Amino acid sequence: MQQPVDYSRKWHVMAAVVMGVFLSTIDGSIVNVALPTLVRGFQTEFAVVQWVVLAYLLTVTTLMLSVGRLGDMIGKKPVYATGFIIFTVGSVLCGLAPTIYWLIGLRVLQAIGASMMMALGTAIVTEAFPPSERGTALGIIGSMVSVGIVAGPVLGGILISSLSWHWIFFVNLPIGVIGSLMVSRFVPDLKPAGVQRFDFPGAATLFASLMALLQALTLGQRVGFTQTSVLLLFATWLFFLAIFLAVELKSNQPMIDLSLFQNRLFSINLVTGFITFIAVAGTIILMPFYLENVLGYDPRSVGFLLAVVPVAMGITAPIAGSLSDRLGTRPITVIGLVVLLVGYYFVSTLSTQTDALGYVVRFLPIGVGMGIFQSPNNSAIMGTAPRTRLGVASGLLSITRTLGQTTGVATLGALWASRVAYRLGDTSQQGTIVAPAATQVAGLQDTFVAVVILIGLALALGIWGLAQEWWGRGVPKLAVESPERQ
Repeated sequence: MQQPVDYSRKWHVMAAVVMGVFLSTIDGSIVNVALPTLVRGFQTEFAVVQWVVLAYLLTVTTLMLSVGRLGDMIGKKPVYATGFIIFTVGSVLCGLAPTIYWLIGLRVLQAIGASMMMALGTAIVTEAFPPSERGTALGIIGSMVSVGIVAGPVLGGILISSLSWHWIFFVNLPIGVIGSLMVSRFVPDLKPAGVQRFDFPGAATLFASLMALLQALTLGQRVGFTQTSVLLLFATWLFFLAIFLAVELKSNQPMIDLSLFQNRLFSINLVTGFITFIAVAGTIILMPFYLENVLGYDPRSVGFLLAVVPVAMGITAPIAGSLSDRLGTRPITVIGLVVLLVGYYFVSTLSTQTDALGYVVRFLPIGVGMGIFQSPNNSAIMGTAPRTRLGVASGLLSITRTLGQTTGVATLGALWASRVAYRLGDTSQQGTIVAPAATQVAGLQDTFVAVVILIGLALALGIWGLAQEWWGRGVPKLAVESPERQ
């Protein structure tokens, strides 16, 4: 028998979770800003320093689903609270790291804590709010993600220039302590009913599969996706994925209940969310090259221009979430995808003559469209999962974001490099960032045409789901609550 939820404390729970969301989001963007400083500070190469980011990303992505399942088994509060403590301690230790290799290792510790927070934060908020307010709540979470993305580079620049790189980690200490106390006091300790077992074979094969995929994407971006080592990693990913699926189908208490994917709304929204993160992450990684190398903006101006997308997302996400509570998730997500498609079409017209206003006008629809899409999309995914599987659903939602970001950075970055190389007639692809401005822009235009096609595919899926819903063969307008959630 499931414990009843006390909705009267929902905003206290929201405040506690927001601290974790802000902490984990700002940490990613603040460290990216520090990479050149770390190269100089540790007197090492960028190829080594980039593992400060990669080690964190690999750890978070490979652990989130296992952590989500653990939260469903023993309760979300103890796992989430432990994650807060591990992340905070790991942050302080990162700031004290004596060598680059110590820093990379301690980032893994920090990422273990982050995976606990990222995997379960959405699930805790979903459980704390009634279904009629779920979209609004997840819209607020989306806004805090945007605030963290915008604040990270600004705060990082101030701390590095005024103090040292150590303080980009030390700054997490007061937030972590306050957040841990808030979680301890406000997040309800809802215990799942019955005795459950952890699916160790499923967790191990899933970990191996995801690690191989992420390594393939990371290595492929540097050496090319046709290299034997990269192809072997992709083969390893598929091998362990097949074993994982076989294990899950036979398990009485699987890591992921594959019956969740029989729900059309759940599956479509996961896929469309994955596609949009590929597009947005790939776009963000390419734009600094365009703004600095082609248009000649200084780093500070680049930072302000790159903030257009997350600021627009932060403003529109709560509004879209509230609208989805009243009108249903599917129509709002389709509108968001339409705006995204228009935005990327505009972005495909960037040129060597584009000014700051032209950049903002082109990218504003992307931020607005992503904000409109993301909150209802997240609400739809969480609303279709039973309460006993909220942790896994939240983990799946988080993993589509991180995998989408990794895939977007790797594939769109490689596509841009290959198109520039093709136009240069240089198959080595060594001259991408030093190629003539017109050639770099032509490569970008080709890349964004591919993105337009990708978003068009996501829109087609969204429209198909909407048609099924309207014709009465899909999920009703407001996601059906299973008996376990009610």
